Amino acid sequence: MAQAWHLERRPAGMPVMADFALRDVTLPALAPGQVRVANRWLSVDPYMRGRMNDVKSYAAPYALGEPMTGGAVGEVVESAADGIAVGDWVQHMAGWRDETVLDAREVQKLPAIDVPPQAFLGQFGMPGLTAYFGLLAVASAEPSDTVFVSAAAGAVGSTVVQIAKARGMTVIGSAGGADKCAWVRELGADHVIDYKAGVPVTKALGQAAPDGIDVYFDNVGGEHLDAAFAHARLNARFAICGMIDIYNSGAATELRYIARTIAARIRIQGFLVSDFLPRAGEFYRDMAGWHAAGKLQRQETVVDGLAQMPDAFLGLFTGQNTGKMLVKV
Repeated sequence: MAQAWHLERRPAGMPVMADFALRDVTLPALAPGQVRVANRWLSVDPYMRGRMNDVKSYAAPYALGEPMTGGAVGEVVESAADGIAVGDWVQHMAGWRDETVLDAREVQKLPAIDVPPQAFLGQFGMPGLTAYFGLLAVASAEPSDTVFVSAAAGAVGSTVVQIAKARGMTVIGSAGGADKCAWVRELGADHVIDYKAGVPVTKALGQAAPDGIDVYFDNVGGEHLDAAFAHARLNARFAICGMIDIYNSGAATELRYIARTIAARIRIQGFLVSDFLPRAGEFYRDMAGWHAAGKLQRQETVVDGLAQMPDAFLGLFTGQNTGKMLVKV
């Protein structure tokens, strides 16, 4: 019997285990054009927290009492669809469960790049696409730029650091704790800020970038965003990817330096990775080249078992992951 996690109630603040329920689900027999997929790897991502609220957003909220969804990679175990065979590895959005039946148009075969399947949920998947297009298209980053990246040890941020270095940029990464900061340095960052070290981020960024920054890639919001305002150069560009600081509290940090947007002519742009999916070929071309040249590293924080899915998700908000957080089914 297949199992899937359901949202039982809308969280108030940080979710708790009682907000979720793991239930048996009955899967239908295959209709023509459908496949049965045994999920092997499941993704948890910060954006999922917003879908637990009953508010209008870019993604529909999770329905109470219904199976939750998210990125997944699995193996086709039965097929009634042309072009998809038993044994094919595919990615899709029917995560938070161990098995699913989908129309063939809802799955995509994994690209022919020599990386493990789970990499297509991280550096070679949605987080990587987000990093690539956020940095190069939204922020229009150039080799001469100084780039500041928050959450630089996370799935998106760590890829931003490496793409920026592959393109010849100066990179300042922020991460929490000595181990994560050491890894960000290993990725090639020119300067690393430990935001847990007791020094205000605004002061630390001023020390790392005395001449200011050209690009800020924001995964956090709050104090990091304010520091970027404080040290932005003329015509700086901010790519606003996420604001994990407020996903559970809903209370934004005061932005004391936001008025510099005017004098510095700062361009601030939010974006969604879906805006760039028609250009995914560019991403796979460049990432495959950097991978072949040995310019990419990645780390994964792996939680074993479908039963641990909520724990893995909650770990995103307490800094328990380095690189991509994954659940191995």
